[in-house]
Amino acid sequence: MHSVNYFSLGLLPTIQPINSAIAQQAGVELSVLRLDCMHPWVNGNKWFKLKYNLQEAKQRNLTTLLTFGGAYSNHIFATAAAGNLFGFRTIGMIRGEETLPLNPTLSFAVQQGMQLFYVNRDKYRERQTTALQAELQQRFGEVLIIPEGGSNLNGVRGCMEIVNTREFDTVCLACGTGTTLAGIILSLHKSQRAIGFPVLKNGRFLAPEIDNWLRNYLASGLPVADEAIASWELICDYHMGGYAKVNDELLQFSQQFTQEHDIPLDYVYTAKMFYGVMDLLKQGFFPRGDRLLLIHTGGLQGNIGMEKRLNWH
Repeated sequence: MHSVNYFSLGLLPTIQPINSAIAQQAGVELSVLRLDCMHPWVNGNKWFKLKYNLQEAKQRNLTTLLTFGGAYSNHIFATAAAGNLFGFRTIGMIRGEETLPLNPTLSFAVQQGMQLFYVNRDKYRERQTTALQAELQQRFGEVLIIPEGGSNLNGVRGCMEIVNTREFDTVCLACGTGTTLAGIILSLHKSQRAIGFPVLKNGRFLAPEIDNWLRNYLASGLPVADEAIASWELICDYHMGGYAKVNDELLQFSQQFTQEHDIPLDYVYTAKMFYGVMDLLKQGFFPRGDRLLLIHTGGLQGNIGMEKRLNWH
């Protein structure tokens, strides 16, 4: 599924069929793309978003990666691990104040060699401005600045490698920034469709963002599989109250799904999408005979912190 090169982890994601009574009743074939199983630390869509950023750093002879994230960020976790694996120094600009002891995400990042710097929320909002980026370059020297979540055209390009099959009619995934969905839309055949499930409240705002990713990527001269873009849509009804918000219903669903199918779900992203798909199957949303692929985008490391915050075991 991926070209083997210096930055290949050498592990291919597996596709796991799901034997679900709900899907059978709806006349739909259900499978999961297990990006969570690719590597213990650098997995999920985060690996695909990082891949070409790492290649750019190597081509430009840069030895330091600088990126941004919250205290429980999957991206911070993955960037720290990838930097350690591939010999880059890493710097994490963390939103908010330092809280000791460090949570499991940030503790792991430090163990992997990442230097953490804390930025107040007002300053953090300026992270994409040229003024702050110039200030960071001046402070830390020649570094590759990777946006929060790996959301840039390198990230879109990497995400085009996630799905490389026409065996499925519909591909579903959770959305945070829309970068992964944009890459998948660009990689699908025009006969396929993609459905994104925003994990933020009022996720409709992502539609123009995704349009921008698609337009900018096609104008960039970077490789494309097919000029004809697959159809796509957003379903915004399963955010459970907003980003990183969960409720008892989601926790119960996630636990039950893991017991039934031996697939752990992360509460922030994947569990919401899986919950939404199963609910839509009950409503007859998908046409009978549809072959459905759900993408498990990883992020399981965040569950530890989430369960501690919820005092849930």
